[in-house]
Amino acid sequence: MLYPFLRPALFALDPERAHAFALAALDVAASTGLARLAAPRLAPDPVRVMGIDFPNRVGLAAGLDKDAAHLAGLASLGFGFLEAGTVTPRPQPGNPKPRLFRLPEAGALINRLGFNNGGVARYVANVRASGYRGILGCNIGRNAATPNERAVDDYLACLAAVAPVASYVTVNVSSPNTKGLRDLQSEAALDALLARVVEARDDLVQKHGRALPLAIKIAPDLEPDAIHGIARVLVARRVDAAIATNTTIAREAVASLPHGGETGGLSGRPLFARSTDIVRTLARALDGALPIIGVGGILSGEDAREKLASGAALVQLYTGLVYRGPTLVAECVRALAHCGR
Repeated sequence: MLYPFLRPALFALDPERAHAFALAALDVAASTGLARLAAPRLAPDPVRVMGIDFPNRVGLAAGLDKDAAHLAGLASLGFGFLEAGTVTPRPQPGNPKPRLFRLPEAGALINRLGFNNGGVARYVANVRASGYRGILGCNIGRNAATPNERAVDDYLACLAAVAPVASYVTVNVSSPNTKGLRDLQSEAALDALLARVVEARDDLVQKHGRALPLAIKIAPDLEPDAIHGIARVLVARRVDAAIATNTTIAREAVASLPHGGETGGLSGRPLFARSTDIVRTLARALDGALPIIGVGGILSGEDAREKLASGAALVQLYTGLVYRGPTLVAECVRALAHCGR
């Protein structure tokens, strides 16, 4: 309710400072009980995906809370699940600032943050200290200094560390802000990576005595042949879900706007059609073999419905929160109530 009044003040700040300020304010609201009082009243709309019972279909996308440091406050907004990260084995500062840019005319952001995070040990400690008991996706990646030839070691280290606290784990091979990372999406490279990751996941399932679904997050800048190749690997390696999509390196829709030429990943409204086309193509390629989580450019309940109509089982939000505020969560939950039944 208050966000339309607060947004001008937040938009007057540098985007990264505004991001940190908003999360800090949410933490205060959660710790004082104000967040609970202001939480939207949403009717349960349970759905089972990846063998997990989600209270509703609307989640938080990775990237907003990289260190899993704000879970309690974010949970108060009405999400059915949270995905935190991307986290890497070792702490890293990310790319030089400035590295986050608003394009308000397009309802978009460009970021080149570069997996800035405090490392997986800190991430797990934050989860344990948060008191959060909802569904948590742990999004994992490789350190920038790790070459692709050794990337699997970073993924395995993160997987082992987050396994005790994760509801599911997402393998991020699609950020444009870590040099060479997207090369891991090729059919051969992805198959080799997942052979090791799935084997390690299966060992962890035996060790901890509980399921640990795996999701793969893919880019929106893939050709149809590449998407079909990814689909073949995901089915063959018994992956549990695909997340479509990450940010795009395309700039056609924003090239003429201030900051439109900044390098990094573009998210928000200009990504919606592209990411939804990927969901549609991937859904045809998978033919129901595993579920898809749709993310990219959702700024309304109608956008969320279109993701489901294109083949997604769940959706995730990020940039829409910057432009619409927390009310977007409740709007999407209500828009998707009882979908697919």
